[in-house]
Amino acid sequence: AKIFDGVQIDIVALLIGAPLVAIVGSQTGYLIGAKFGVKLFDRPDGRIFNQKKVKATEKWLKKYGTGKALVLARFIPFVRTLINPMCGIVGVPAKKFFFWNCVGAVLWTDGVIIAGYYLGEKLEGSVDKYLLPVVGLIILVSVAPVAIEILREWRTKRHLS
Repeated sequence: AKIFDGVQIDIVALLIGAPLVAIVGSQTGYLIGAKFGVKLFDRPDGRIFNQKKVKATEKWLKKYGTGKALVLARFIPFVRTLINPMCGIVGVPAKKFFFWNCVGAVLWTDGVIIAGYYLGEKLEGSVDKYLLPVVGLIILVSVAPVAIEILREWRTKRHLS
């Protein structure tokens, strides 16, 4: 936006502040899930929260382990939003959630900030030239883990048939 034209943001403040905000947001989702989760399932046909998603979350947490699942979820759009309340709903211990939430928040936010900082310096004046390929790459990297998992499950089902 034009109102921010020329505004300089301290990179250190951003590297500290962004993970903190991400952690607070995720903790809020977790607490909402832990406190109100059962009530969200009173309607079995809920679009966002339903028994199918609870089972899928439990399966994902068992398959990858809580830590790996929470860290990976940060890099997958929509999943990073839903996994927090779902972890509260399925009863992931609060201390365990907090620890892995912090790890994932730092890796995700600081990784994106550092990449943007260095790419911004390198691409200054060329943003329009590189914007679409970079956005495409981000989408590809974000969708790849989900696509790989779907492909693995498809192969496993096909192999068992």
